[in-house]
Amino acid sequence: MSKEFAVGDRVRVVTMPPYVKTADPMPMLRPPNVIQLGEEGTILDRRPGGYWSIHFSSGKFLLDSQYLESADATANNAEALEAEVIESSHTETLPPTIE
Repeated sequence: MSKEFAVGDRVRVVTMPPYVKTADPMPMLRPPNVIQLGEEGTILDRRPGGYWSIHFSSGKFLLDSQYLESADATANNAEALEAEVIESSHTETLPPTIE
């Protein structure tokens, strides 16, 4: 199943493809080490065949959605988890008082 993203969404590489294709008018195959696992990029547009054109720091590449996840969703999940940990650390258990 293809994941849906919108133009301008931040995405993260979660699985390395066997190769990457440049998003040039005449695409070229490049070795996968031109991008890094966990690297974040911005969706530029959708291409035929379920490919997404993504701008990374090292250039523009075409990747299938199976190699991507939304960076915003994982950031929101991390913030929610951090808030939960902080909240649970503030709950103190006081010893019973003797009156």
